[in-house]
Amino acid sequence: MIEDEVGQEPTDDQVTDDQPDDRHAFAELGLGERLTKALRDLGYERPTPIQAETIPALLAGRNVVGLAQTGTGKTAAFALPILSRLDLKQKAPQALVLAPTRELALQVAEAFEQYSAHLKGVRLLPVYGGQGYGVQLSALARGVHVIVGTPGRIMDHLDKGTLDLTQLRFLVLDEADEMLSMGFAEDVEQILADTPDDKQVALFSATMPRQIRALSQKYLTDPVEVTVKGSTATAPNVTHRYLMVAYPQKVDALTRILEVENFEGMIVFVRTKNDTETLAEKLRARGFSAAAINGDIAQVQRERTIGQLKSGRLDILVATDVAARGLDVDRISHVVNFDIPTDTESYVHRVGRTGRAGRSGQAISFVTPRERHLLRAIERATRQTLTQMNLPTAEDINATRLSRFDDAITEARSNTERIAFFCDVVSHYVNEYDVPEVDVAAALASILQGEEPMLLDPEVERPRRDYPDSTGHRERDRDEPRERKQRGEASGPTATYRMAVGRRHKVTPRQVVGALANEGGLRREDFGRIDIRADHTLVELPAKLPQEAWDALRGTRISGRLIELEREGAQRKPRQKGKR
Repeated sequence: MIEDEVGQEPTDDQVTDDQPDDRHAFAELGLGERLTKALRDLGYERPTPIQAETIPALLAGRNVVGLAQTGTGKTAAFALPILSRLDLKQKAPQALVLAPTRELALQVAEAFEQYSAHLKGVRLLPVYGGQGYGVQLSALARGVHVIVGTPGRIMDHLDKGTLDLTQLRFLVLDEADEMLSMGFAEDVEQILADTPDDKQVALFSATMPRQIRALSQKYLTDPVEVTVKGSTATAPNVTHRYLMVAYPQKVDALTRILEVENFEGMIVFVRTKNDTETLAEKLRARGFSAAAINGDIAQVQRERTIGQLKSGRLDILVATDVAARGLDVDRISHVVNFDIPTDTESYVHRVGRTGRAGRSGQAISFVTPRERHLLRAIERATRQTLTQMNLPTAEDINATRLSRFDDAITEARSNTERIAFFCDVVSHYVNEYDVPEVDVAAALASILQGEEPMLLDPEVERPRRDYPDSTGHRERDRDEPRERKQRGEASGPTATYRMAVGRRHKVTPRQVVGALANEGGLRREDFGRIDIRADHTLVELPAKLPQEAWDALRGTRISGRLIELEREGAQRKPRQKGKR
């Protein structure tokens, strides 16, 4: 979560009333009062190492090359200097942040909004594929100060003439190595070449391969180089697992896991404040003891909720990263990343809530197909292998329910005095109505269960997509040479798909791969032969394209046109007149 990237996490013994107040540490870097006030509101106190070195350099007008893992605080390192130097009277875009994925673009934009809370008049715009052009065009027409976008959609706007970067003052390449590995090298270079020569550039990358080094030497004059390593250690007594799941199925998946996992206390991490309340309410509706904590909850209520978790009156806490800072409850046996964190330090922070006081702990992360790269980044940084788990079946849940029912009976029988009383009650009924004792026991169990069925109906298991696990299909190290497959080679059975864009729309193979990979969550090895024709393109993709990929690609555009992806040979719907 972006919020956790700013400043170092305070522990319980660091934040006390009798400590000296060093909350103006950011002001000492040259930031104004309105920005430092926003940081105080967010609970941040001291700059991280990359912020301490980068912010003064950017404020002084220097170019910066930052070699840092995600989670070291680099978002604030470039966002705060940009905000402090904006000319709010200028209508044309002054700052452009390029990010490899729309998820990261949205989170960086959210961070800008948080930091500019006390700067009136700052206009921000996230620009990414999958969002309608209308919203973006309207915002650009009104005027924006900061744009955070993906290279593909930025290039679309430049090609259409709807984005003016002639007055750009700041350009940031966030996760540059990831952008280049996803096939955006040409887009990035084109954007750099089309912007003013006197702009200030900040480039951040987890590694410094030859291509990144060449890019910095070509476009950054006399840059300040900053190298920072993030904290990546996790407790050895914590087991790390992940579940591949589509976003709409997350709540059902969590419910099933809660049914079969033998947990004592649990924290479920989500990205936003609203999500904490929404998810906690859904869990309570399903019979679980759950509560939410977030930055909007008063301290008194927060302390009361944590006290309930410690005492056992509450089993599940749904929280954001910020709200869970300094949380130390020995009873927490499980941490669930309902939304996988976008940085490794947040992952370490989250899973550190379990496995306390020498106890064993469990960490489970939900990963959507589009988030595979986050999973691999966490594995590389933490040097932990996350084991893939399967979604519990109806049979698994039924077996767990029957086992817990047995345990409940066994525990009840240990109270001999209470059992003796009810033995007399049951014996009276058996003698009075001449029925077997087992029938009476079954009737009592039925009353106890109520109208809710005790067991789930056996389900017809759908064929599961065989997602590669972390050991079976690992991403190459970023500084290792890429093994290129020949055009036309793809992994697994393929089929030919048709896209309604071609040569006359100036489509290139790079754009095809970039759009389908970024929007549809496809991997490079999923692509086979790409045949660009006059008015359409044929591309080989996996024969069994998952539904989530279809859904994600439904609104995808290249060069401003809907790709209208369909299986070649399928009966095509008549195109609406004038549809683009």
